[in-house]
Amino acid sequence: MPRTSAIRSGLLTGLAQVVVALAAAGAGALLAHKFGRSAETDGFLSAYAVYLVLILAAQSFRMVVVPDLTRAAARGDLSRESRSYGLAHLCLAVPVSILVGVFASQIGDLLTGNLPPRAAHIAARALVVLVPAAFVQLLAALAASALAALDSYGTAAAGFALGGITGLVVFAALADSLGIVALAWGLAANAVVALAVPTVALLRRGALRGAMPDRLEIGPRLWHLVQGAAVPVALQGCYLLGLRFAAKLGVGSVTSFSYAYLAASTLVGATAFSLGLISAAPMTRRGVDAVAAGRHVVHASWVSLSIVGAAAGVFAVVGGRIVGLVLGSAYSGGVGRQLGHLVVYLAPWMLAWVAFAVTFPLVFVAEKRWTLLPLGALGFGLCIPLGLGLRALWGLPGIAVAVGLATLVIAGGLLATISMRTFGIAALGLAKLALAVGSAAALAFGGLRIALSPVTAAAAGVLLYGLVIFALRSLGLSEAWIYVRGLHQ
Repeated sequence: MPRTSAIRSGLLTGLAQVVVALAAAGAGALLAHKFGRSAETDGFLSAYAVYLVLILAAQSFRMVVVPDLTRAAARGDLSRESRSYGLAHLCLAVPVSILVGVFASQIGDLLTGNLPPRAAHIAARALVVLVPAAFVQLLAALAASALAALDSYGTAAAGFALGGITGLVVFAALADSLGIVALAWGLAANAVVALAVPTVALLRRGALRGAMPDRLEIGPRLWHLVQGAAVPVALQGCYLLGLRFAAKLGVGSVTSFSYAYLAASTLVGATAFSLGLISAAPMTRRGVDAVAAGRHVVHASWVSLSIVGAAAGVFAVVGGRIVGLVLGSAYSGGVGRQLGHLVVYLAPWMLAWVAFAVTFPLVFVAEKRWTLLPLGALGFGLCIPLGLGLRALWGLPGIAVAVGLATLVIAGGLLATISMRTFGIAALGLAKLALAVGSAAALAFGGLRIALSPVTAAAAGVLLYGLVIFALRSLGLSEAWIYVRGLHQ
């Protein structure tokens, strides 16, 4: 049944994101317990931010390329199209990885700024492993996209989940002998598994058979990749700017901001990314107009943000205790409370990122990609004065808000790229949604925190929040759920 297929596809993809997030959380906890909060962790996480730039590009590339591969599958040309993209990708990945290896020390110095020399050294060592690993993840994203064009999501989801678990195991096994850089090797193992599983499935289906393409068209495909990566890389570039701004606030600030960002991105990734991904192929087949695009963004955002609101409320009330329990004594007390509150200050970023994740595939479905490069440059450029100004006023919370505002500008630009009517429908719907979810979270968690202990308030707040959201379902949640259930019809 199509409806069951849509639900199953979303659940499998979302479950894989949860498993990957839990594996990442396990790696983060192990990192914190073994290496604390120091110049070494600041250096590694600065390099890890570069890895995240490429990983976000890889995740977004799945949304970029699925419409092209879906059209290719419809005309019986999926194998040729997939291999052409793969070869074009290698033409970029190999020289970039070599250059990073040659100039790793200089890049490490640039990333860590005024931090101690040990931080730059660790960043340089990690980059040599992390950058090639990220490019392998980009190939894994291409293989997963080819399966999505065939309406197959479970195999790729299993590959990414198994890769996450493998990466955690490798990190734990090598941490004592290799130190903090063992995490980079764990991520490399993760990438190899994530690529191998969907590639084997494609080979078994015969989806990669056939003659080599007469023309590789490397230039046009790389340009397509550059266009598709422009906005995701700009978004992750805003995060890199946030880390650079945080470095000026002293040792440990980069680590705190990194963990808060990872927690926030986990909350939105498991829902919004999954919905954006599974919608690309069916929306390509049925086509999309301005009204349908706007409604799609609002419906998908309802499902995602209603879940995110509960998680953000829990962090607001007991985030410090969660952080201290998971990451260890170095993150307890005031540090843990600050980190938990940073997740809440990233609420504008979470709203904007959800809007981005569900809108981004529609830009390629509608084949309106000409604004992506200038839009990415605008958002990244805007983050600089916002970050500097709000850091001076508010410290780390100001940096979090600045990254959120820059992301909101980019998300709005994507909606306007599709059409101004799409922008109007989505902006109004998202404003109502943000008001409803924000009010429900403030009422449920804020009100109970006044009268109850933190742990009791968090537990009761989840229940009360759920009841409030259920009561508000007529404002759009019921319609959104019906829409998502029928997405593959």
